Parts: sequence; structure tokens; C-alpha cells
Amino acid sequence: MAQDNLSQPQEVLEEQSTNELRQIRLEKLLTLQEEGRNPFQITTASQSITNKEISENFSALENKDVSVCGRIKTWRDMGKANFIDVYDRTGRIQVYVRMDDIGQEEYKEFKKWDIGDIVEVQGFVFKTKRGEISVHAKKLRLLSKSLLPLPEKYHGLTNTDMRYRQRYLDLIMTPEVKDTFFKRSQIIKEIRNFLDGRDFIEVETPILTQNAGGAAARPFLTHHNTLDEDLKLRISLELYLKRLIIGGMERVYEIGRVFRNEGIDVRHNPEFTLMELYQAYTDYNGMMELVETMIKTVAKKVLGTAKVTYNGVELDFEKPFEKITMEDAVKKYTGADFTKLSFEEAKKLAKEKGIKVEKRHKKGDILSMFFEEFCEEHLQQPIFVIDHPVEISPLTKRKPGNPELTERFELFIMNREIANAYSELNDPLDQRSRFEAQEELLRQGDEEANQTDEDFLTAMEYAMPPTGGIGVGVDRLVMLLTDSTSIRDVLLFPTMKPLD
Repeated sequence: MAQDNLSQPQEVLEEQSTNELRQIRLEKLLTLQEEGRNPFQITTASQSITNKEISENFSALENKDVSVCGRIKTWRDMGKANFIDVYDRTGRIQVYVRMDDIGQEEYKEFKKWDIGDIVEVQGFVFKTKRGEISVHAKKLRLLSKSLLPLPEKYHGLTNTDMRYRQRYLDLIMTPEVKDTFFKRSQIIKEIRNFLDGRDFIEVETPILTQNAGGAAARPFLTHHNTLDEDLKLRISLELYLKRLIIGGMERVYEIGRVFRNEGIDVRHNPEFTLMELYQAYTDYNGMMELVETMIKTVAKKVLGTAKVTYNGVELDFEKPFEKITMEDAVKKYTGADFTKLSFEEAKKLAKEKGIKVEKRHKKGDILSMFFEEFCEEHLQQPIFVIDHPVEISPLTKRKPGNPELTERFELFIMNREIANAYSELNDPLDQRSRFEAQEELLRQGDEEANQTDEDFLTAMEYAMPPTGGIGVGVDRLVMLLTDSTSIRDVLLFPTMKPLD
């Protein structure tokens, strides 16, 4: 048999071991059930305090009775006494279990428990001879039986793909992962607090829509059976929020999931969280001030500082964010001055630089492609890239004095777009012509072009005030503030390719 095991792949041996351990644990559960002590029949437990509160308030709690609940993750057997580490949502507490304190029969049953089991401990707070804050158990109860063994303590869950697929196990084994998602919750909470403090109203708009507009992206398609109508999942929050500005709400925001049928990589997931807001009587300059102040404020609230380290690079959000036009950025990093280039000259230069220009592309498209290809990689420190070409900004006001450009910016931090903002186009006639240009691109094969939204145009004809609007990628902001390299690290359940 030993020889047979040596010839087996490690994965097969691990699976066999897991199956054997599961069978042993299952037999323990069946015995408990036969004895009338089925842990799965327990409906409530007493958790009077968290582990973190015990550690932070030891002087006030010493020798006081407490009741804690959590999962056993380590176990040190010393014969008639044991130390177990119990973890709740706030972290670890050591529990001292002695036969003389809980009784011989209860101690005998306790010794049958396993790492991974969820337990209730009632006892008093004390400090061991080694100075470790602990709970001295007086009473124990098994709340839930773990049938599968946890990964080995020191190696943990090292397979990245499996971490994402089995996030529940990742959260059990990796405290840093849990901390990331607690921070994510705090970040979103502080975004709300900041906007509420500026008198914005949080709203909800449709996810299912007939016309998925507001961004350059391919939508997911679905079908409503009762209406017998094809619908799309939203790719943006923009057009409905602008309707609310027209309706007189003046300051609105939404934090919600959007869906884009595009590739998956460290920056992109098909469904992600977007925060969009619109404010009447301001422009893209007002949006610059708002997002800069918001990021600084959120960082201070969540991290306690406006200085953040990401991938070894220190970012100081206290310093004013830089600004550069898209044309100047391309000139700085490529030497190409698009202010002096004709369309034909721009196409020729693109060919020389290895950029593929399609028949539908115009000069502004080429400028944008130059920026993406040659400039983004240089933009580590916070910087507003302003004044984008009109061809790639169908919902944005033209820049006074230069109708080829728009009052639009993207905020880049660590080579990534964190926010995208406009002085919103409020001329319904210009908006219709922009939609018509997008429809032409659609006919030429651009699957990401916008379609005309007649109801939105009707709304605009009732007059929309001058408005500033911005979209912030919440997941990317969370990545930045938690030093996470992949968007999958900040999504609890990222989209994964099926195993089969």
C-alpha cells in the first residue's frame, strides 16, 4: 500500500486524505446526532463581546465573565489542559480549556472536536504566565461541525485561482483578505458620508434597460418573457441620473453594479461597482475639486492618513493633483504635437508607431489611442488628464474656443483611470447630432458605440441646467487604498471561467 501511495500524484493523495478525514468527522457528527446532541439543531448562541474588544479592554475585563463565539483554527494539547485559538470576525482569542473546570465528561466530548468547528465559550478573562490575554473556559458548546478539514496552517490557501473560487475558505484562512473587504465596506460608507455631507441625494435607477448608453462598452443581453422584449443590462448610470437633474433634483448620486461584456484582467471584471454623481450649476472644474477632496477625505477616514503606499510607491493625496491636457501628455511622451497635425499626418504617424487605424477613426480617435498606448504607463502620481477629443466624448460639452475638444477629464493614479468626468452636454440639438455620429459608428462595426435614446433627448428638450458629472470606479479606488494588485482581490466573488 505504501508503494502504491508513492506512485500517486500529490493532488490525488491530498484528495484521498481529505475524503478520509471527512468520513471520520462525519462519523463523529452521526454519533452526536444519535446521542441527541445534534449541533445543527442549535438556533442561537451567546456572543456577549468580540475578541478584539477583549484584547483592547483587558484591564476593565480582567476576571470578568464573557461569552465568545467563533471557529477553532489552532489547537495545542497538553493532556488535561488545552489551548485553542478561536477566531471571530474581529480576530483571534486564546481559550484555555482544563478538565477540572468543565468536568470530565464535557472534557471528553471537547477532545473529539476538530479544527474548523464553530464553538461557544463561556468563561472569564485572564492573562497567562506568558502574558497572553485569554479566556479561561468554564463552559463550552459545539455550535456547528466542520466536515471538511481546513488547509494546512502554515501553507494556507496558496492556489490563487482556488482562493477566488472558494472565497469563504480564503476568508477563513487569510485575515488580510477579510481586512480588505472590511475596508471596502468602510470606503463605500465614507464615500456616502462625504456626498451626503455635500447635500447629494442617493438614488436607484434601472439595471434592465432598453437602451444601454452612457459609456463605450458592449452590453449583456437578456429577454423579458412577459413583455416579450429584449433588454440590456446597464453599462453606465449616466442617462437616468441626468433625467433626475432635469427633473430638478440638482444633486444626485448612485453606487451600483454595472455590466460590460468585455475582457477579464487585473483591472476589469464583467460586473463592477460604479459611483456616478451629477451636480447642477457646476462644470468639470467643480468635479475635479470634488473628487480630489473626496479621495483625500476617504483615505484619512479609513486609513488614518492621506499618504498611501501602492505597490511600493508612495502617493500623497494631501498634495494638489496635477493637470495636463491629453494633447500635451501625448506631446510629452511621444513628441507628437497633435495641435499641428492634420488628419492625414496623424494617420501616417500612427502607422509609423504601429497603431492600427480603422476606416471609422478620426483624428481625435488617433489622439486617444496615442494616449492609451504611450502615456498611461507614465501616470503614477494623481493627475487629471483634461480636454479630450469630441469624437470619444459623445455626452460632453465642447470646449469654448476649441470645438474639437471637450470639457472632460480622467483622473489617473498608478497608471489606472480612477474617475471620468464631464461638463455635461445639455444642448439637445448637439446631443442628437452626437448620437447620430455614434449610430454611424455602430453601422461601421463599432460594437461599443452608443445608440440614440429618444426619451433622453425628449427630457433634454425640457431644459437641463449646466451640470458637472463624474463616475468613479469603486473597485479600483478600493484596490488603491488596500494595496491590492488585481480587481479580483477586492471583489468577493469575481467572475471566473467554469472549471468544466
